[in-house]
Amino acid sequence: MAGHSHFANIQHKKAKLDAKRGKVWTKVARMIIQAARAGGGDVDGNASLRLAVEKAKDANMPRDTIERAIKKGTGELEGESLEEMIYEGYGPNGVAIMCKILTDNRNRTAPEVKKIFERAGGSLAGPNSVAWMFNQKGLFIIPAVNTTEENLMNIALEAGADDVQNMGNSFEVTCAPDALQNLKNSLQAAGIKFESADLSMVPQNYVVLNDADTAQKVIRLVEALDDHDDVQNVSANFDIPDDIMAKINV
Repeated sequence: MAGHSHFANIQHKKAKLDAKRGKVWTKVARMIIQAARAGGGDVDGNASLRLAVEKAKDANMPRDTIERAIKKGTGELEGESLEEMIYEGYGPNGVAIMCKILTDNRNRTAPEVKKIFERAGGSLAGPNSVAWMFNQKGLFIIPAVNTTEENLMNIALEAGADDVQNMGNSFEVTCAPDALQNLKNSLQAAGIKFESADLSMVPQNYVVLNDADTAQKVIRLVEALDDHDDVQNVSANFDIPDDIMAKINV
């Protein structure tokens, strides 16, 4: 799972930078609006909304901004009309990429995302071209200094985790989507701090990138996609060996 861990950690690092300049607030606010629109404004009774609100809190979004986004979703306040879509495509070396989109104008978003792919030597593909390569799972990234593998294994598997992978500097824990909250509660109760906890599209198989230039191009592509205001989440199936990862800038 090294490739996904590299990708997850790259995304997490970027999210911290985005949070500093407020960019993440726009994306999280849209996530809250969409979750409240789909499942109501009760945080306790709407798992998607609860996850979005927790993300907002992690990004230090003010409480009144969170509440305003919820009210826009429930219709108590006027809000933008958002459409949720999945864009699929290929990057350099055949890397499969999925983008979750929330947009108020698909006629604007589609050509912009298409251009990002093409500039990096990739291309958009049709529906279900790559989706079958991914499974939705809860994904936790936990720094190795925060726990031992044995301790984490005992707690995580008891709480419903599917797998615990030792990635060297961190542990990667996956679980079924409906086990995410219970696993999060168990880790917090045990005092195990995690860097990130989110629903993610986890690849079934990986494309190994043994060339530093290609690896750099793929990383730049997924970062450019992730930087687009309408892109909520990016998933990709690349695996970068440690010796190649050490040669590139992320």
